[in-house]
This record gives sequence, C-alpha cells and structure tokens, in this order.
Amino acid sequence: MRLAKFLAHAGVASRRKAELIIGKGVVTVDGEVVTDPARDVSAEADVRVAGDRVGVETRQVWAVNKPAGVVSTAREPGARRAVVELVDSPARLYPVGRLDADSTGLLLLTNDGELANRLTHPRYEVAKTYRARLRSPIGEPQLERLRRGVELEDGPTGPARVERRGPREIEIVLREGRNRQVRRMLEAVGNRVLSLRRVAFGSLRLGDLAEGGSRRLGEREIARLWKDAGL
Repeated sequence: MRLAKFLAHAGVASRRKAELIIGKGVVTVDGEVVTDPARDVSAEADVRVAGDRVGVETRQVWAVNKPAGVVSTAREPGARRAVVELVDSPARLYPVGRLDADSTGLLLLTNDGELANRLTHPRYEVAKTYRARLRSPIGEPQLERLRRGVELEDGPTGPARVERRGPREIEIVLREGRNRQVRRMLEAVGNRVLSLRRVAFGSLRLGDLAEGGSRRLGEREIARLWKDAGL
C-alpha cells in the first residue's frame, strides 16, 4: 500500500492532505524519514507521524444528526462542541465535508480518507439534499431561477433540483459544495433562509435519527455511498 493511502486508511487525514503531511518530512517508516507519498509500506511497518505511531484502523462511516451550534470539525478549541463528540468510537474520525454551525441534519464522519475525498470532490457530483424554511413565501419565478442556477460572487452555480414543500419551505438538491451555498442562493433570488437541515447525502437519508444522535453505517450502506461516488 502506498504511504499516503496508508495514512488515509489510518484516519490521519484524507489522501491529498496526507501527501502534504508526508512532504513536510514528519513521517517516518521503520525509523526512516520518507517524503515520497508513493512509497510502498506493509501493514506491519512502523509508521509514525511526528513521532506518534499510526496503524490501519478498521474503516468506519457514521451518520450524525448534527444539532445547531455544533461545529463540523474533528476538534474545537473554543467553547462550542465538535461533531465528533457525538459519536462513541475510538477511531480517529473526521467530517465528510461540513455543515455550518447554525445548520442541522445529516453529516457523515469517517476514518476512510479515500471515501471522504470522493464524496466531497466536485468531480463526482454527489448529491446533497436540504430542507430550507424561508423568511418569505417563494414563488415560481424564484424557484425557476434556483433551478437554472444563480450568479454568486464566486461564480454561477450549477442547476439545482428544487421543490416547494410549503409556502415558506423548499427542498433543494445540490451537487456542489460551496460555503453557505443554499443560503447565498436564496439571498440571490431575494429571499432568506431561516433554518436549514440536510436530509440526505447521496443515497443515504437522515430518516428518524434523533437530533444529536449517531449510528454506524452497515456494509451495504457504505457500498451505496461508494456507488454514489462513482465506484
């Protein structure tokens, strides 16, 4: 196994971030500093990052129903709670993408860097589904603008699938992952999001998972996520 993939499977970081870590010269294999992310290593190798030994963990994927105020990070130096604290697992988990602190709903945590990368990379266009409660009733002209894509300060968005769920509620499906994208899209068409909840990530739906709750995904669910990501 290549060193970058080894670190990703060990839950150190995604494969791309693992390559950067290796390039800094802080990774050793059997006592030797290695800066080549393509270096082959065995499962029995003594691999260390900044002196701490790492090993390949059993790969895990968890679904979390993130409450408002919880941050989408592996650790939080401030007073706010980090999403990994909602999961009872000894594995080194990190979020797959993110939700804003004031947004709620489905967030995935994993120690599988390769899966996390494919689920979040724009190339694979994995769908994320949100329910948004709005400040004002939304009309068909606004819905059509959202469906075609709107101009934001960082460029036009792609087309979105949008359905009205009530006078002030919509369901919107995006295949992009820009910062606060749903909120900015609604502002661009003259409305405002009051609350935002992610209800699906690819083929996986939030379902009846309680707010603040978590559950480990089974092999079939993980296989469907790999299929969502193009494999």
